[in-house]
Amino acid sequence: MTADPGRRAFLRRVAHGAGVATTGGLLWGYLLGEQQQVSAHALRPPGALPEHDFAGACIKCGQCVQACPYDTLSLAPSGEQVPIGTPSFRPREIPCYMCEDIPCAAACPTGALGAKLERIEDARMGVAAIDQESCLSWQGLRCEICYRECPVRNEAITIENHPRGISGHAIFVPLIHASACTGCGICEKACPTELAAIRVVPPELVKGKMGDHYQIGTRTGAGSTGVGEPPAPSGDEAVPGLEYLNRSDP
Repeated sequence: MTADPGRRAFLRRVAHGAGVATTGGLLWGYLLGEQQQVSAHALRPPGALPEHDFAGACIKCGQCVQACPYDTLSLAPSGEQVPIGTPSFRPREIPCYMCEDIPCAAACPTGALGAKLERIEDARMGVAAIDQESCLSWQGLRCEICYRECPVRNEAITIENHPRGISGHAIFVPLIHASACTGCGICEKACPTELAAIRVVPPELVKGKMGDHYQIGTRTGAGSTGVGEPPAPSGDEAVPGLEYLNRSDP
């Protein structure tokens, strides 16, 4: 009995298709496994939801990448410490230039970049951290480039006097105020050292949490209170136990 050439060709196509499907399935399974194992140490676009919620909402469509006028954003390829296909940016290459209209967030179709931002200055993409051992200012040289380039300077970065060693001579050093840092990375881009002495990282890598059970007893200003602090007395009301502070006798 002579085999039908058409039937044999059909069987070859079926076998080839099954092989491709199997290979594709294995590859996709590998990529999904890789995505689950990586640590998402990525700087996300402004308005990104918390990482766990962002990972569930982002469909990796790339519309935020296309909307960015500075080519800041890119989709993560396989093999990086970022879930594949998700948008992020590297400040040393191209920082976020803080567009007032936040076009990347407006382009997101799923709400992955749906955190409400009334101003771009309210974004919290990351937080800057300074390596004092390689920072020119902390080594006694006048630099302050990160301070001058910061779009929210005097809030996110300030310059402070700092005594230097046993000489007591003051140096002027940058200090980061995490509560105001947007994580744009312009400071990291501008840093003149060979490897940036100031880096922007996801907030969860550097910021701790004190815990609600701690009582802070230092007042933060007139008429205001710190976390867990009892209200400040008003008028001439005396604070029990502190009368000695008002004594005029020696």
